[in-house]
Amino acid sequence: MSSEDIVEVLVQLSGGTELLFGNTRQLTIKLDKIADKRCDLQQLIDCLKTDHLKERPELFVIGNTVRPGILVLVNDVDWELLGQLQYQLKHNDRVLFISTLHGG
Repeated sequence: MSSEDIVEVLVQLSGGTELLFGNTRQLTIKLDKIADKRCDLQQLIDCLKTDHLKERPELFVIGNTVRPGILVLVNDVDWELLGQLQYQLKHNDRVLFISTLHGG
């Protein structure tokens, strides 16, 4: 597989999401482009859930998306403005997951 078939993104975790990933605040994720040579946020979330999430998946995902209360920013832009799960990742994108939920 050539480097043209890979998208590398920086994932940052904050606000408590890092605890679900073994206290990791930053991950570099390499994703294979799918058949149509695209790579979207859905693929990234699936990869994080399957390969990197260490505990309590219900606090990170619900169904096939992040649970309500987790803010997702791509290059400092709210993912809701970018098409959410369908956003096509580009090489060196920075994706930040911040939990806005706090227990007491």
